[in-house]
Amino acid sequence: MKTITGKTLFILMLLLLKSSVQSGGKEGEIDELQQTEESEDSVIRIQESEECKDKKQTFNGCKTEPPDTNTNWMKTLNDEKLISDITIPGTHDSLARHGGPFAECQAWSLEDQLKAGIRYFDLRVSGIGLIIMHGPTIQWISLSKVLRTIREFLTDFKDEVVLVRIKPVKLKEGSVPNLVKNLITNAEDIWDQSTIPTIGEVRGKIVFVQKDSFKLGIPLSETDEKGDYKVTKVTVKEEKIQKHLEKAAENCRTGAGPSLIYSSGTSLGTYKRFCLLPKSLAEEINPWLYDHLATEFEKNPKPCFGIIAMDFPGFNLIQMIIKFNTPT
Repeated sequence: MKTITGKTLFILMLLLLKSSVQSGGKEGEIDELQQTEESEDSVIRIQESEECKDKKQTFNGCKTEPPDTNTNWMKTLNDEKLISDITIPGTHDSLARHGGPFAECQAWSLEDQLKAGIRYFDLRVSGIGLIIMHGPTIQWISLSKVLRTIREFLTDFKDEVVLVRIKPVKLKEGSVPNLVKNLITNAEDIWDQSTIPTIGEVRGKIVFVQKDSFKLGIPLSETDEKGDYKVTKVTVKEEKIQKHLEKAAENCRTGAGPSLIYSSGTSLGTYKRFCLLPKSLAEEINPWLYDHLATEFEKNPKPCFGIIAMDFPGFNLIQMIIKFNTPT
């Protein structure tokens, strides 16, 4: 009798998901799974509320609901300002919420991240049913559901703009661009052009950002170098983030287009192995990032950093990033 390997099991699960999506209309059983997850989140919120309420909100490892005190923060932005000339809080592997400590990068759901002020989402999308993945781990939500959720948010908050990066991943990653094109055909609320828009041009819209094999949307200038996500020492990671922020600020001053900075990382794949997984690293990096940005905020004029993509960002860290957009 043949042994079923992990890779074979992974392929079988994706094929099952594909079958579920095809047999159930637009989303099939994926929607039901998402609804189950949302119900479970409600229970977890209650269980974690006491545990999390006194924690500093630079790091967020809990699923407690964020405040809604600044959900429409983009309302005050100048319509004539380019989207590349502002500082945007974002998340890395935005929907990686399943798979245990090796895979999980966020605690909040998509809805809660939007509510907290996150305006850039990093999505790893498979060519089978456009299911969101993180490595080999299925995240039990499809791109169609993600876009629908963002659209519902933008219906309520018409002055906001949401940036979305799609990174095609296994399996069938080569089919992702065409599947996405088919999904958004004739969509008037999605900016998929390469020209950088003003805030006024894209209020109430989703803006695609392009990189590597995905060519829909505005191009990104990534500050990270190859392998920067591998972390063996927190202080070294802090130094790299500081250099990336400096590079992003220079890009903004010279009009080089929107920059992307990652504060995330992991020790997987290094000699440190399991010492600094995404959550434990974020617990150390995020308070430092808050303090560093607080120092940068005192500069006059205030620098612009583009997109700062984080793991497990807390509400106060998100608000610190948003503050860089206040008029001087």
